[in-house]
Amino acid sequence: MSRIASVLLPMPLPEAFDYAEPEGLDLQVGDQVAAPLGPRLLRGVVVGLREGAGGNRPLKAIEGRLDEPPLPPNTLEFIQWAARYAVDAPGQPLAIALRGARAPKPKPVKVVEVTGAEPARPTPARTKVIQTARGQSLSPPDLVRAAGVSSGVVKALIDEGVLAVRLIEAEARFDEPNPFLAGATLNPSQAAGAAALKAMLAADTAGEGGFNVALLDGVTGSGKTEVYLEAVAAALAADPTAQVLILLPEIALTQAVIARVAERFGAQPGEWHSDVAPPARRRVWEAVAHGRCRIVVGARSALFLPFPNLRLIVVDEEHDASFKQEEGFIYHARDLAVVRAKIEEAAVILASATPSLETLRNAETGRYRWLRLSARHGTAQLPDIELIDLRETPPEHGRWLSPPLVAAMGETFARGEQTLLFLNRRGYAPLVLCKACGQKLTAPDTDSWLVEHRYSGRLVCHLTGFSMPKPRACPHCGAHDSLVSIGPGVERVEEEAKELFPQARVAVFSSDTAFDAREARRLIEAMADGQIDILVATQAAAKGHNFPDLTLVGVVDADLGLRGGDLRAAERTYQLLAQATGRAGRRDRPGRALLQTYAPDHAVMQALKAQDRDAFVAAEMSERELAGLPPYGRLAAVIASGLDPAQLEVFVRTMAQAAPNTEGVEVYGPADAPLGLIRGRRRKRFLVRADRTVDLSAYMATWRARVKPPASVRVAIDIDPYTFL
Repeated sequence: MSRIASVLLPMPLPEAFDYAEPEGLDLQVGDQVAAPLGPRLLRGVVVGLREGAGGNRPLKAIEGRLDEPPLPPNTLEFIQWAARYAVDAPGQPLAIALRGARAPKPKPVKVVEVTGAEPARPTPARTKVIQTARGQSLSPPDLVRAAGVSSGVVKALIDEGVLAVRLIEAEARFDEPNPFLAGATLNPSQAAGAAALKAMLAADTAGEGGFNVALLDGVTGSGKTEVYLEAVAAALAADPTAQVLILLPEIALTQAVIARVAERFGAQPGEWHSDVAPPARRRVWEAVAHGRCRIVVGARSALFLPFPNLRLIVVDEEHDASFKQEEGFIYHARDLAVVRAKIEEAAVILASATPSLETLRNAETGRYRWLRLSARHGTAQLPDIELIDLRETPPEHGRWLSPPLVAAMGETFARGEQTLLFLNRRGYAPLVLCKACGQKLTAPDTDSWLVEHRYSGRLVCHLTGFSMPKPRACPHCGAHDSLVSIGPGVERVEEEAKELFPQARVAVFSSDTAFDAREARRLIEAMADGQIDILVATQAAAKGHNFPDLTLVGVVDADLGLRGGDLRAAERTYQLLAQATGRAGRRDRPGRALLQTYAPDHAVMQALKAQDRDAFVAAEMSERELAGLPPYGRLAAVIASGLDPAQLEVFVRTMAQAAPNTEGVEVYGPADAPLGLIRGRRRKRFLVRADRTVDLSAYMATWRARVKPPASVRVAIDIDPYTFL
């Protein structure tokens, strides 16, 4: 045992553990191994090897190498960089990277093979089956289809022993994409963008430095997907082993993009998100690790897959807050995508109609290439946007749709066109209170309000997942029939739309109705095929979808995202509403968007009405620069939580005193979190603002090392936070 192996375990441990390498094992960095930890054997990854003894005590020996693909060196480097950046244990991102490797393998599949025996009664159909099966390993149903015979012919040959059935392990392989198939016809703006992206990729293959970032900035409906698919084709054509990752913020978007990728390249890409079954996830993981899956379309965690030759990363809807992972290992997939590409010497395309201010700043200063698509594809035009001042034309009592919006819906329905009513609030009502005692119903041990869902007849906490049947009596005062629903959710707006237009086909698109990828695809296809007249939707339908007959978008509560003290509120509201209104008028029919608001003079509303993104961005950038906020400064958040409020208070005050005194850094807090109680744990927050010249991750790591929280207190650090609850 002459070498020591440093093994990283997929657990929240501060560092890798040393083990002795058994004689003759000949480990390599990246190997997956079985390592003892206490009484258990755990899967780990070798991250270092060195000669020498183990010190005063003999080291435990690695049990053995696992029969699994090793993690490539660049993947390991990325995992360790991500942990340092997020000020977290390196085992946390490793756990994400090994998620597919730890999933169960797909069940063995039945295949039919020719044994060499002759059939007792040759017929043309039997001869065709034997000829088709010879030299191949087809399943019985596939053989039936390939030979064009009935299943009885194949069964008879199996019974006679002419064909044999055996079980084989399902191969982790995907069909090779063909980058030379003809793509969509591009307009001049698209063609110029595609040419620039191809030139960027050509610089990579010419050895001029592979790492490049481009912002593909195009108005809604400008055909950004067709442009970046041309770049994908160029990357695949330049290198027969090249791999491409396309990151998307929503599962609902994944299905549409997968269909377009399959059509463009004649092969299904790998699919990676939380809705993929574990065996299928294992198949994608292994195929990626072996280089047998060249295109992956997935959600943020796909960034941690073990690509051996990643040449291009596309981050579609790069501005979307769904790319931020808020629990467990906290990270932003867009930012880490740029880092992974730098490690891999690969290219990155950030695509959006409403880019984040951080990305726009990088484009303005020349760090990113900036490609703009200013016109919609084909004859489609951007929709006209009007503001409905709810102070002047409020809805009728007990309703939520104003008379101008209802009239526009009636005109749209009469023309046989579609309406999208946008409200980013799930359920029937966001608040249930007792009119007898005034108590607002909240989840147990949590400050979050319970949301009423009429479909299921339950009250649900969208933060913790708690749900209960709606009670007949108030749980606090016992009064019967005293619970009232306050405010609208999508189910309540659907109810109103059905009452106003009883002949219309009305549907709801939210995470409650499109609870998995299949149901999301069904709703999207029904809308695209004209089977729905009025779609009431949350943000699930506001991004990336193309509904040809949709000509009216009504935003029920345009002010919703502006409430609260979130520094990104204006930016996020502008992005979301621009995306939602951009669903209208996607073909040759003109579109309209009506925004119901109590604040028509707000800068966001005026910018949306004028469709002047540049003016909004300039004003928002100016405010951020004065305050030293992103993208001109950096932020970090600290969230401390505990079961004992007094103990938590003592700890956060101790932590405040331990904050390093560094020039260019300001620490605010501790303060009660807006959601001060979740699952019985009290929560306190710090907010740290730093100049861009400060290594914020190093500062936070130093601060964290100065304090040791009690066993019952948890401390989470969020670098570049996106929410402030």
